[in-house]
Amino acid sequence: MNLKDCHNVEDFRKLAKKKLPSPIFHYIDGAADDEITYRRNTSAFNDVDLVPNVLRGVENVDLSTTIFGKKIDLPFYCAPTALQRLFHYDGERAVGKAAQKFNTMFGVSALATVSVEEIASLIDTPKMFQFYFHKDRGLNDAVLQRVKAAKFDVVALTVDTITGGNRERDLRTGFTSPPKLTLSSLFSFASKPMWGINYLTKGKFELPHLQDHVSEGTNIATSIGNYFSTMLDQSMNWEDAEKLCSQWGGHFALKGIMSVEDAKHALDIGCTGIMVSNHGGRQLDGSRSPFDQLAAIVDAVGDKMDVICEGGIQRGTHVLKALSMGAKACSGGRLYLYALAGAGQAGVERALNQYRAEIERGMKLMGCTKISDLNRNNLRFRKI
Repeated sequence: MNLKDCHNVEDFRKLAKKKLPSPIFHYIDGAADDEITYRRNTSAFNDVDLVPNVLRGVENVDLSTTIFGKKIDLPFYCAPTALQRLFHYDGERAVGKAAQKFNTMFGVSALATVSVEEIASLIDTPKMFQFYFHKDRGLNDAVLQRVKAAKFDVVALTVDTITGGNRERDLRTGFTSPPKLTLSSLFSFASKPMWGINYLTKGKFELPHLQDHVSEGTNIATSIGNYFSTMLDQSMNWEDAEKLCSQWGGHFALKGIMSVEDAKHALDIGCTGIMVSNHGGRQLDGSRSPFDQLAAIVDAVGDKMDVICEGGIQRGTHVLKALSMGAKACSGGRLYLYALAGAGQAGVERALNQYRAEIERGMKLMGCTKISDLNRNNLRFRKI
């Protein structure tokens, strides 16, 4: 399979599996416990049908929307994800440049492998920083100052990683950052020699936002679950979030909101947006899917803040359903990570272009010419 053979997420997934050592692939592909929530994130969209209208004159379709005060040309963006240079040697550089080409937002993780300073020098389109609240308050302050200096547009505090999820695939494969060879993984790494050559020759793997404060993840191999459980501050509370929002002083979001109560509280502390998200099913297995919770949260706060539906997006029609439910935009990680792993920037561009084409085609078939035309009249839930 080659890039030209990729026409949907599953195709990109197969290409990524072909290119990556097993521990790296399953880090992207896996989730928590029995992965029930991971699967539900996508299957939830199948419980509602789209109701199209016809004869509406749909020659010209505008897919743009505005989130966090920035107009983007697509109603979805590349969510922040960690460790991208493990998947392709260009990592965040490739994704950022692809996002800029499509004029959509690019999210950069605190666990990124390329610095906010470099990303800011590469692209001038909207940028989000995903903040992880560490026990080391000096680290927190230093990272926030770097993000300010790099002139990012929005900070999103991740609130659903208070401890690491039970990611059993990572336990079986021995995945760590940086990668560590074990007897069980040796063959997998040896069978993907180009990945190994690129990893060793394309620049040192590092976590530039964290390495001056902690060795874990850059110089000391650790699993992501263990990192969350040992390095992040489990005493983090609403007062901490409100203080961080005030310190930032700009557009601020909470990433990982799943209840109406928490959505209202986010509004109260000054957030201008939230990501309705369960961390891609990688934390609490058995929890609700973002799409299942979306209507109630939109009804509660959607007229006062930007509500983003994050997780499970595999088709343009999924985006249409979320927007019809009232989301301001959608986002996701796997929707571009498989493509990044398979073919770098060219892969991400192909994936984004396919999503754009699917959404535009769907809009025309729905009889809609702009995002604001989408509403709940377009939806019918199936009886269970």
